[in-house]
Amino acid sequence: MHDKVKAAVLTAPRTMEIQEFPYPKMPDGGAIIRTELSGICGTDKHTYKGEVRQYAGTEQEITTPFPIIQGHENVGIIEEITKEGSLHLDFDGNILRPGDRVVMCPDTTCGECWFCKHIPDYPWCDNIRSYGNSFSCAEPPHLFGGFSQYMAITDRVKLYKVPEGMKPEVAVFAELFDVTYSLDKAKELYAFDGEGFAFGDTVAILGAGPLGIMHMIKARMLGADRIIMTDTSQFRLDIARQFGADVTMCLADTTEEERVDTVRQLTGGRGADVVVECAGEPEAFPEGLKMVRKAGTYLIVGNFVDVGRDVVLKPHEICAKNVRILGMSNHSISGYNATLRMAQRYQDLYPFEKLITHRFPVEDAQKAIELSMDYSCTMKIVIDPWMKK
Repeated sequence: MHDKVKAAVLTAPRTMEIQEFPYPKMPDGGAIIRTELSGICGTDKHTYKGEVRQYAGTEQEITTPFPIIQGHENVGIIEEITKEGSLHLDFDGNILRPGDRVVMCPDTTCGECWFCKHIPDYPWCDNIRSYGNSFSCAEPPHLFGGFSQYMAITDRVKLYKVPEGMKPEVAVFAELFDVTYSLDKAKELYAFDGEGFAFGDTVAILGAGPLGIMHMIKARMLGADRIIMTDTSQFRLDIARQFGADVTMCLADTTEEERVDTVRQLTGGRGADVVVECAGEPEAFPEGLKMVRKAGTYLIVGNFVDVGRDVVLKPHEICAKNVRILGMSNHSISGYNATLRMAQRYQDLYPFEKLITHRFPVEDAQKAIELSMDYSCTMKIVIDPWMKK
């Protein structure tokens, strides 16, 4: 056990410091996790740049506070756990013990609001707070993010045991892979009148970063036939091809008209059955709307953060095409264990760990985030708090 805990603290936009905190006292009903890996998410990049509005336009709109320890795609080992935590922190009721490798849902919910009581499978709580996003490290016990050697786990956190033998380099993708339950939602819409996501459908994905790759993998697992991907980075599109994308188009080499026309040519003039926006850029939305066919389904997943830019839309186009647009701002709380099992089952076909292009010690977290915004050479970058600099 360490007396001091090292963490990367974002004190202001584009300003990160390495600070030390006291080894935390276990929260009531909680645990202490020794962080193994923490993935850098698109949300972390937005926060780093000062784009800090989340859930904008809703009652639970939040502004990410500073100072903050980022990192919500986390995997680690239980260092200590209370008796109550051992019995109740695991989502499926498994008994947890020190030494267990776990992942976590970063979102904590109140369990009392209308959304917690009526839609408990998704963290749409009116009082939502999230590790790495909305807990300031100025609050004790301070360690609420994965860019830290240890995390203090409160009694409101949901943990999930990692399958035996699964490497942390795979388990670190659990939260991101679970976001693909947006495609399961599209499956719920499937009917013989052509709505929703059917076996054999064509899926177009805007954005070939880690989120887009996860959606491509899940779409194939759920029965997609042709998968089309677009991105600004040829490097990322090449990786998408390695993981099974059928058609890729780089924005640097094509026009919007050419990309939309290609999708139509590949689908007999109709357009994609399902379009998934994983680009995280508002400007991608209108293009996806042009790609989707009549009565098709359009999933908006990437624009989680309000970046302050607007786009012009024609409501008539949505009405005229009978498009089903689904905004998905979070992921399934109950989906983690199935997600982990499927990642393990398909590990030979989809070696998730190969998506990690860079690994940095916590002392270089700022360098890591800045590099993560260079899409010409990066896919998933992870922070290893115990890696020697």
